[in-house]
Amino acid sequence: MNGILLGLGQLVNPMALAALLGGVVIGLIVGSLPGLNDSITMAVLIPITFGMEPQVAICLLIGIYCASACGGSIPSILLKIPGTASATVTAYDGYPMSQKGKSGEALGFAISSSTFGGISSAIVLLFLSPFLAKQALKFGPPEYFMLAVLGMSTVIGMAGKNIVKNILAMALGLIFSCIGMSPQTGLARFTFGQVSLMDGISLIPMLIGLFGITAILEMIEAIQKNPSVKDFKEEVKENYKKVKVILPDKEMSKRLLPIWAQSSLIGNIIGIIPGAGMIMAIFMAYDQAARRRPNLEFGTGVPEGIAAPESANNAVVASSMVPLLALGVPGNSTSSLFLGALTIQGLRTGPTLFKDTPEMAYMIILGFLVANIIMLPLSVFYCNFLATAVLRLKREILSGVVLVLCVTGAFAVSNNIFNIIIMIFFGFIGYTFNKYKIPQSPLILASILGSMMENNWTQSMVYADGSLSVFVTRPLSCGLMVLSIVFIGMPLLKRFKANRAAA
Repeated sequence: MNGILLGLGQLVNPMALAALLGGVVIGLIVGSLPGLNDSITMAVLIPITFGMEPQVAICLLIGIYCASACGGSIPSILLKIPGTASATVTAYDGYPMSQKGKSGEALGFAISSSTFGGISSAIVLLFLSPFLAKQALKFGPPEYFMLAVLGMSTVIGMAGKNIVKNILAMALGLIFSCIGMSPQTGLARFTFGQVSLMDGISLIPMLIGLFGITAILEMIEAIQKNPSVKDFKEEVKENYKKVKVILPDKEMSKRLLPIWAQSSLIGNIIGIIPGAGMIMAIFMAYDQAARRRPNLEFGTGVPEGIAAPESANNAVVASSMVPLLALGVPGNSTSSLFLGALTIQGLRTGPTLFKDTPEMAYMIILGFLVANIIMLPLSVFYCNFLATAVLRLKREILSGVVLVLCVTGAFAVSNNIFNIIIMIFFGFIGYTFNKYKIPQSPLILASILGSMMENNWTQSMVYADGSLSVFVTRPLSCGLMVLSIVFIGMPLLKRFKANRAAA
């Protein structure tokens, strides 16, 4: 309770509240612009937060993260063009409903569902993070090594048909994590004579490249292939000059409540698992909603088809921060950006965050709760008055602004021009990954967890005199090992059985 009061004291700072409000507005705008998303925006803005107070900077990023998933549903419903990947499934029923002249109702379902899912995930974050952080205080080097293995095993286990691509991305991330000084010998590795690489690859320029530069390259490609993209959709001008959001009434809310609860539960579980992400959550939630209501024809414009994915994707948001705040392991690529932001502000994630700076830990948790609450009225206002105007922004101007912010942000990390080279390098890697449909999350996760694995492996071997039994004889380490095997083994076993049945 003391921690909550300390966090509330930080959050009620007028500048922090203003930043949270501004973050929600920015999140709605970037979410509703196809080609931009929360990851790109946060990667670009993190360097700009250098000079801000910690609570102001973090509140700004929280607002963006919470609102962008909701904002992505706007073009998905109005134009069948998802603003973010997490709004892909929303178009299945949102656009047909919009074509029937029910754009306002469809947007109302999306906004109310997003708010429900977001608040549920904030509550999960509030109660689960401190508990996990207390348990993490019992961790030693063997447990932290196995925790990193668990984080990577979830990525492999949840890969489905993309196991080879996920492993390839993860292997590349592990190679990148080895760049710099060896913790064992102190010798330089893979630096190619570059002094700037002695401390390894800087996280922020890498993420700016993967998200920002990749988005610019894809935007340029889209404009070249389809010149009409320049002015975007004439459909916006013709059919959606003004949209009035209609929130679900009491009867409709009662009808959607079971879907909201079920989809939010799915989203929270998926969010806590490192590497799983929103895409898996929205498809699972949509599938389960269709199974729950077999009498409805999903894909033709049913409210449940909008409520399920929108509840799920926003439920992933705050719950993905659970492993980051409690254990220091990012739940997805966007929460890894928070890792960079917190590091810049001199904060260390994991159990020490709750122990040394409880006011910041609980401010982050309460920030997610407040952001989701204020998102409801702001989303309604945005859709009613600003959404269609924002959708008409020219792509060339947008990509130019993003490029300037990317270059400025990468340079500002350490006032080093080499960071711009890193940004461009990872921009082309991200673009290539997207071309061949290789996921970026395993690359980012492995890049972050690689050094953690190496350091704790070295310490474990020193502690156990080189004996591998230390990972089995310690209960927590052994439990994490078993979980890792389960996460890898269960999906593979299901796949084997499916192939066998098909044969």
